[in-house]
Order: sequence, then structure tokens, then C-alpha cells
Amino acid sequence: MKSHPKFERTLVIVKPDGIQRGLIGEVMGRYERVGLKLVGIKMLLPTRELIEQHYTLDPEWRMKTGLKTIKGYHDKGMTPPESDPLKVTAIVLKNLADYMTKSPVIAMVWEGAHAVAIVRKLTGGTEPLTSDVGTIRGDFVLDSYSMSDNDNRVVRNLVHASGSVKEAKDEIIHWFKKGELFDYSLFIEKITYGTDLGGILG
Repeated sequence: MKSHPKFERTLVIVKPDGIQRGLIGEVMGRYERVGLKLVGIKMLLPTRELIEQHYTLDPEWRMKTGLKTIKGYHDKGMTPPESDPLKVTAIVLKNLADYMTKSPVIAMVWEGAHAVAIVRKLTGGTEPLTSDVGTIRGDFVLDSYSMSDNDNRVVRNLVHASGSVKEAKDEIIHWFKKGELFDYSLFIEKITYGTDLGGILG
């Protein structure tokens, strides 16, 4: 029954800085060790069009991102590059496309109970500086919003992870064709999801 929580899926992208720093295995290992199952993976060099479409799958993303970015500048006592949220987002989107097309990325789909929330928890907050120790971003990245704003670039945080179940569904369709995702079983699922542990000792 595909409505069971164990079938929830989420998208993860190891970004160019994650590739260049050789952290692919470390990232994947964090998700594997918690019990998630990899059901799709590929390496590709994204086009600017693919990246721009990815970040604008949510029709409200442009306005929300522009307002959040402007607020971030003001909170740090800095002057935003534009006062119009949509113009600010245009700059952000250009910087994102510049960043995400600099090298190949690895796109993955992970499956398991509460996959979206679990992956977000393991990955850490968007800003590495304020991400908790023990998370991927908290353990492996030095970057901050103040530094990236000062340098007029996007924050480098190794990994993209879907923010909600709906976002994950939209993003997975954007990055993967149906035949590129796999349904299969792992022995560990009997321990993770099984209702009867009888017979384990023989």
C-alpha cells in the first residue's frame, strides 16, 4: 500500500561544492545510516534552464525569496541591492544558476518514513553558520549569509534537500523520469518497518 509513510520520497542534490570537496560518500552515508533507501541517482551537469525551473516550481518562490533576502540585508544593517523583491530574486536566481552550473551535481531520491523531514534534519539549516553540530552543513561548511551577501553570491551549503512533501514530489518529477526510479526491497526494512520481529533468532 503506497500510502504508508515508509514510501515517502524526497530529492537531494549534492551541489558543486559538495562534489569538489569529495563529500559525496559522507553525504550519502548520513542518509543510509538512518535507514533511508536510495531509489534513484544520477550525475549531470545542469543547464541554467533546469536550475531556474527548479527554483521556480513554487509560483510564490520569487516573492517570498525576495522579501526574505531584503529582510536579511536589513537585519544585518546592510543595504539590499534592490528594493523591489522581484528584482532582488532575479539577482538571487542568477547567482544560483551561476553556482549550480559550475560543475556536475548528483541528484538522488531517498525513500523512507518521514523522508523529507529526516533528510532536512540530517542536512541542517540553509545557513551553515547556524546549522547544528552533527548535521551535514554544520559539520562540513564554514559559510554564512553575511559572507555570501558581502561577496554577492549564494551561500555554499553542499546539499539541496526538498522542504516539504509537495515540494519533493514536484522536484522529483523535474529531475527524474519515471524509469529512473526503482521499487525494490532491502532486508533492513523488515527490522525498520516490520510489525512482527519473531523468528529473528531462528
